Amino acid sequence: MTSLLRVENVDTYYGLIQALRGASLEVQAGGIVALLGANGAGKTTLLKTVMGLLEDQPDKGEIFFDGQPIHGRETEDIARRGIAYVPEGREVFRELTVMENLKIGAYARRDAIGEDLEGIFRYFPRLLERRDQWAGTLSGGEQQMLAIGRALMSRPRLLLLDEPSLGLSPLLVQEIFDIVKSINTDGVTILLVEQNARMALSVASRALVMERGRFVLEGSAEEVAADPDVQEFYLGLATEESVKGFKRYRRKKRWR
Repeated sequence: MTSLLRVENVDTYYGLIQALRGASLEVQAGGIVALLGANGAGKTTLLKTVMGLLEDQPDKGEIFFDGQPIHGRETEDIARRGIAYVPEGREVFRELTVMENLKIGAYARRDAIGEDLEGIFRYFPRLLERRDQWAGTLSGGEQQMLAIGRALMSRPRLLLLDEPSLGLSPLLVQEIFDIVKSINTDGVTILLVEQNARMALSVASRALVMERGRFVLEGSAEEVAADPDVQEFYLGLATEESVKGFKRYRRKKRWR
């Protein structure tokens, strides 16, 4: 498979605080790669670094998209090359309508967007029903659909998804992830940050676990899901005693 995104030995800082420490990963075209880890592990920072959203970052390292360097480039340039970002918390334009939000997603395009709008409405029929409704009046699930749809309007080759299940009911989470799979099947590569490790691993082809700005485990989704540490600490199987002894436990295990 062809490498679409390659991150090599990247360091990222917030002031004096180092958020990424020699982070490296590769995303093959056509797949879904899940990034797992606790809050503060550096997952969102990685997505923002790739997207060029952090000023003067990365501090060290290189990032390549489709073989071309994108580190140090402006976010708009990165987006034009074929990367779209759906941030945590959705961040729709609340005082604009659903249709206006979707059209903003295609701001950099100069071609007709009618076919793309039809595709978005096939993924998300509720957005068609609410196309003239203010985005701020949508439910949380509908806003997540709108945020994904807006990103897809740029016709990305790589979609960066940050916590798409955040704050949603279990039924809506399943619906969103079913659509994520459909988007991938239709040819969009996805890099997925998700706290719901079980759901993320169910749709991903590969997965990485991140801790304190570093990747500590990588493999196929099946391999990562079968790892005893992942099962205990990320799939809801941890006991109270094991959580209390987490640091001691980790020192004895094979994670690097």
